[in-house]
Amino acid sequence: MARSRFDTGGGPSQRQLRVGELIRRTLSDVLARGDIHDPELQSMSITVGEVTTSPDLKVATAWVLPLGGKDREKAIAALKRNRGELRRAISKEMTLKFAPDLRFRIDETFDRMDDTRRMFSDDTVRRDIDAEGGDGEA
Repeated sequence: MARSRFDTGGGPSQRQLRVGELIRRTLSDVLARGDIHDPELQSMSITVGEVTTSPDLKVATAWVLPLGGKDREKAIAALKRNRGELRRAISKEMTLKFAPDLRFRIDETFDRMDDTRRMFSDDTVRRDIDAEGGDGEA
């Protein structure tokens, strides 16, 4: 069984959620401004969907997706190559005691949403939903 990024036992603490969101916003701003001096990274538009942190806040995993979902491996490679510079840029703008080690993963939630939309638009599924008395609206 595949583990979800949310499988941490009891779930993330409020502190982890707050710090993750702060890192997400800061990382998004740094990438949008083009503060990192890598032409390949500057040529990409990368969405930072979420940042999850370890309980001790020393590791932050950024769930990212390049615009249009193309060149995923290229985007991850560029982010990993610039991990140190990104970490310094984030720590400069934040007031954390320690800058977390950054990790980058592809955010597949958009793919899952598209798959779910496709599934619900399938004629067989629509017929089954309608047969159960559902009106198709939540």
